[in-house]
Amino acid sequence: MRLHLVDGTYELYRAHFSPRPSHAAPDGQDVKATVGLMSSLLMLLHDADEAVTHIAVAFDNPIRSFRNALFDGYKSDEGVPPELRAQFDLVEEAVAALGVRVWSMKEHEADDALATAAAKWADAVEQVRICTPDKDLGQCVRGQRVVQVDRRQEKVLDEDAVRAKLGVPPASVPDLLGLMGDVADGIPGLKGFGEKGAASLLSAYGKLEAIPDDASTWTARPRGADKLAATLREHREDVLLYRRLATLVTDAPLPGTKTLEDVAWRGVPRATFESFCDRLDVTTMKRRPKRWAD
Repeated sequence: MRLHLVDGTYELYRAHFSPRPSHAAPDGQDVKATVGLMSSLLMLLHDADEAVTHIAVAFDNPIRSFRNALFDGYKSDEGVPPELRAQFDLVEEAVAALGVRVWSMKEHEADDALATAAAKWADAVEQVRICTPDKDLGQCVRGQRVVQVDRRQEKVLDEDAVRAKLGVPPASVPDLLGLMGDVADGIPGLKGFGEKGAASLLSAYGKLEAIPDDASTWTARPRGADKLAATLREHREDVLLYRRLATLVTDAPLPGTKTLEDVAWRGVPRATFESFCDRLDVTTMKRRPKRWAD
């Protein structure tokens, strides 16, 4: 058994901004992103190498969470193209029409759902495959049991690969993002801390609390160490907040899911799927499923 955990919000954005042709439903609604995600998900479900047995797709709906109450600058729905925002509910229907479990997240984020499921079922399956390139999910990677899959670049990151890519082990990823920031999530980080400097310090000390105030005692010497130390001393509380924002929750609610069998994929429900394709006027997609549930 394999558990595939898909970042639906990332996939929806990727489909929206892709060069694929635009597409409107009969009622005139722009559904390009929804159709693109359906196509991408069908490719995953039919990929013999991925060998999907259990799968769930998580969405931010809305793009707000408890983190917005902690920090005003955290990511939100502001700036989301209206034609894309209008598909947030629709795309969840689309995924369900494929017979795939949907986790629509409200107070928590899609990433929290993925982290929760990875922690919950890592020892119950052969492998958990978290499908997203986002750096923050690197904190969930565990050996080769829990891996991160970048489907666009066709890369699989196990624990060694995360360390090679980011310069820190998975456990230090929230600390790294706290220091260097994460533009996609609205985490500013500390001025002057780039990825290399932050990674060198965390490679040496592991956690933010363990980095000494005095740069003269640092066993790692990133460029501008004295200035970085002064910034860190002045903004210790800020960076601890940023780390909290970057730390994924592992006890988030998973809507409609109590056991691993609740995310087992048994095929595409023909009547539901074909009806949904008609609704979006993508009749050619009705021929694509290779495994029907009924």
